[in-house]
Amino acid sequence: MTRYPVLSSAATLSVPARPELTGGRRIGVLLSHGFTGSPGSMRDWGQALADLGYAVEVPRLPGHGTHWRDLNAHTWTDWYGELERVFARLAEENDAVVVAGLSMGGALVLRLAADHPDRVSGVVVVNPIAGTKRLDVKLLPVLKHLIPALKGIGSDIKKDGVVEDAYRHTPLKAIHSLFGALKLLVPDLPKVTAPLLYLRSTVDHVVDEVSEPIILQGVSSQDVNVVRLENSYHVATVDNDAQRIVEESAAFIARVTQP
Repeated sequence: MTRYPVLSSAATLSVPARPELTGGRRIGVLLSHGFTGSPGSMRDWGQALADLGYAVEVPRLPGHGTHWRDLNAHTWTDWYGELERVFARLAEENDAVVVAGLSMGGALVLRLAADHPDRVSGVVVVNPIAGTKRLDVKLLPVLKHLIPALKGIGSDIKKDGVVEDAYRHTPLKAIHSLFGALKLLVPDLPKVTAPLLYLRSTVDHVVDEVSEPIILQGVSSQDVNVVRLENSYHVATVDNDAQRIVEESAAFIARVTQP
């Protein structure tokens, strides 16, 4: 398999906890970027939380931050495996851990919360995907053998001058793996019991309206807060509502990790 260099914008973020800023407790936060994206879409958010004293990890999911052909050689199992590895370390080193994700990253952290309900103190999702109304998805089992990729879905951002360094192509083998995993996630959503902060852009050209009711009606969380992001598109973490995401998530993390 060809080895592609990692883009400078895809650098990961790893910051240790500063319990002196968080009431003496060590609190970890794991943030996951989305499909065809990279840690660059999460780094500012992660750094803002790190500045508050939280231990923050923003890993690079396998096949991301290099070349789209690299992504076609990886699957959901690889992406989830990397997140689970980082999560296990955070859980071991800290008193509590909150998981957060954008788009596919939201689906990944919901999977973590379903698999580890006793270890996840809270879940934050931004425009998460759990399904789609697009009919062409049904053609992926065949299309992925005929063509390697289609036009990319990245950089859906409203703010002028901001561009996400995402792939310009959507690898079909990889996205077929994603939708296959979502079919397995949905029936397991009732296993998600942790408090949930659901941040959703009112205009999103990537993830359609199908996912929201699937997630909100599927989880068993009794503590659910839905926040509308009215001035951002899909990649809201670097869009006009980025500061609101920081503020809402910081308040949520502080609340759900109280002893």
